[in-house]
Formats: sequence, structure tokens, C-alpha cells
Amino acid sequence: MEKRLLNVKELSEYVSLPKNSIYTMVSLRKLPGVVRLGRALRFEKAAIDAWVSERTADASSKPG
Repeated sequence: MEKRLLNVKELSEYVSLPKNSIYTMVSLRKLPGVVRLGRALRFEKAAIDAWVSERTADASSKPG
């Protein structure tokens, strides 16, 4: 299985969050699958998919 890495712009579009929010979440260690290549940030797509699924499941299980 090929490991797909997303850059900040691709992740921003993929999860519909502003790039500034992504940088903030990285600094607070709130995002999984962060890979640092020198100064560049990359994100493992599989880890992001699992994180989104977990967040979606949490939101749907809350009474509301």
C-alpha cells in the first residue's frame, strides 16, 4: 500500500480548514500523522482519514 502524504494546502482543502488553523493544530499537537521534512510539513492521509472518522463518530454519538 502506498503512503500518501498531503502538504498543508492539500490538507486544508481536504478537511476544509484554513491553513492557519492547521499550523495552530500542528503546534498544539492536535493533528495525527505529521511528518516533518526539513521545514516542510506533510501529513499521512491514512492518519488524517482515521482522525476525521473518529471526530465524525464522536459528533454523531453526542445527544443533540
